[in-house]
Amino acid sequence: MNEKTIKELAVELTVEATAICDDIKGRSVFVNQLLRSCSSIGANSHEAKYAQSNADFINKLEIALKECYETEYWLEILFKVNSFDETTYKSLLNKCGTIRRKLIASITTVKNKNS
Repeated sequence: MNEKTIKELAVELTVEATAICDDIKGRSVFVNQLLRSCSSIGANSHEAKYAQSNADFINKLEIALKECYETEYWLEILFKVNSFDETTYKSLLNKCGTIRRKLIASITTVKNKNS
């Protein structure tokens, strides 16, 4: 089984969200917030790969997790203001949920190894 990494999933989510956001008009504040939080998930998980310590690694993944929760928030807002349909919303939310679960599992694993 060749599971995708958190970073790979985050890149896919960001690319897909970017393509969808290119078509959203009149919601630039929400779109910008979504794209910032979405792209930050991948950036922080990628940066964790080069962490200086376990604490630094956990910190980067926890930041990515916070950004994941924020991304879910902005997706909900954009859906509720009718910027995209329910199918698109559920697809993006599902991808975000997959990343969130992987981040939580990774953080928990490292914390358990350290205790």
